[in-house]
Amino acid sequence: MPEVTGIDHIYIAVSDLERSEAFYDKVLLRTLGFRKNRFTLDGDAHVQYFNRHFGYVLRPARTTSAHDPYSPGLHHFCLRVNSIEDVVAVYAQLRDAGIDASEAKNCPEYAPDYWATYFSDPDGIRLEVTNYRQERRERHENW
Repeated sequence: MPEVTGIDHIYIAVSDLERSEAFYDKVLLRTLGFRKNRFTLDGDAHVQYFNRHFGYVLRPARTTSAHDPYSPGLHHFCLRVNSIEDVVAVYAQLRDAGIDASEAKNCPEYAPDYWATYFSDPDGIRLEVTNYRQERRERHENW
């Protein structure tokens, strides 16, 4: 049976490509070290952010309805960094960049060593940055 080894890319439809690009430049380029390129597909400009593991692509939306995280579809997207200290550093960098991120804090209701910061993009897509927790490390190492 083929094994899925990772997420290749994620596409996000945005209401204002320029506004979203400015936001994601702060988050993915400056704070999390992604790289960026642009391409056109079917006449639509796209902005792609990528690291060694996956791509995060912005494309223009074709409708104007607002994102609702509690309707069917994407609730939130969580990015993982290596440590609790990294979560705290990401929080500080996001706040310094003018992004209204929640304070990095322990969330024991999810796991004893679960730390996270939460924020939303200009279209209301909820984002989270969390640490690589022990349970996840053990799952990976003992699969």
